[in-house]
Amino acid sequence: MKILYFAWVRQKVGRSEEAVDVPRDVGTVAALIAWLSARGGGYADAFADLKRVRAAVNQEHVDFEAAVRPGDEVAFFPPVTGG
Repeated sequence: MKILYFAWVRQKVGRSEEAVDVPRDVGTVAALIAWLSARGGGYADAFADLKRVRAAVNQEHVDFEAAVRPGDEVAFFPPVTGG
């Protein structure tokens, strides 16, 4: 699975992207976030307040209950505000 991080999420985890092999029980965005958070450090900080994080799977905005599968591209980013 390819994971992309944008804006302050990228700054907290310390990278813009990574390829990971997730456990079989990681089947939703929420489960992926929990797995990433358990890695500690910047990951735990980045996902501490989920009201400040949005997700996309294969370039489509999704909620945290959306399914994820091996081979998907998952992106995490802050909410976008207009001006």
